[in-house]
Amino acid sequence: MFSSAEIGIDLGTANILIYSKSKGILLNEPSVVAYNTETKNVVAVGKEAKEMVGKTPRNVIPVRPLRDGVIADYDMTAQMLKELMKKVSKKSGISMRKPNVVVCIPSGATSVEQRAIRNAVKSYGAKDVQLIEEPIAAAIGADLPVDEPIANVIVDIGGGTSEVAIISFGGVVSCKSIRAGGDVMDEEIIKYVRKEYNVLIGERTSEQIKMEIGYALIDHPEEKMEVRGRDMVNGLPKTIELSSKEIQSALRESLEQLLETIRATLEECPPELSGDIVDRGVILTGGGSLLKGMQDWLSEEIFVPVHMAPNPLESVAIGTGRSLSMMKKLQKATK
Repeated sequence: MFSSAEIGIDLGTANILIYSKSKGILLNEPSVVAYNTETKNVVAVGKEAKEMVGKTPRNVIPVRPLRDGVIADYDMTAQMLKELMKKVSKKSGISMRKPNVVVCIPSGATSVEQRAIRNAVKSYGAKDVQLIEEPIAAAIGADLPVDEPIANVIVDIGGGTSEVAIISFGGVVSCKSIRAGGDVMDEEIIKYVRKEYNVLIGERTSEQIKMEIGYALIDHPEEKMEVRGRDMVNGLPKTIELSSKEIQSALRESLEQLLETIRATLEECPPELSGDIVDRGVILTGGGSLLKGMQDWLSEEIFVPVHMAPNPLESVAIGTGRSLSMMKKLQKATK
């Protein structure tokens, strides 16, 4: 029975991860739901729904019910969670009845957004729902000693939000969040290709460009990639060649915004903790941190060591799942 089970959910803008202490990551799928506009029935969720993006008939629409790390469409999020929980039950053979759930939320989430997340998870039948701030979950998942009076700096670059936090003694000392992450980078690439080449490309193509030839602001050997899209002049399919230098210039603005946020957070650090940061450095996590050259570029710009979390894509989900046992300790520390 899974009645008193403990699971952690990372409700990400780009991906939803479900973690169980006993079995590790149970599910890692895109936060996408495809539904029929006539019947309002869910057609597909997760990977299947993401593959439909830009390829569906008029009456089937793939949507992303989470935007900027919070719920934008409550009903769709609740339905998506139900379907994904069913998937987990089938795949892992675990009964998902009345689990204790910890969900991570962006540190800037309002009380209304927090209530929406709680209700969406409870609507599936969770026994108890606790919320944890994303930077703390990321720090726990990256094996940092969050309950000790030592400065741990986390830079979590997610799909919808990027958060920079200094954590010490179980709480957030200083935190800044910008509603810009991997999604904004994808949009910047779409805008650049449209402006420079008069070609329209989709979100999936843009994400692929970013992953293959996207670079942080560092010197690198130029790479090329062929991209297909729709010519905006004659409406016909067109193939163009993009270079990594072009994509780097398209991403410049959002990367500089991230750097500014990191600097502003470090400036707010109490002097006693600054020494720890010089010794221990900054930990990168989240899918956006996997952009080529990100680690080298940041260490050059902020003059402290920059390390990658052991598992940047999954550290928030792992920390969320592990945090149940640490919750009491953290609550005592912050009281």
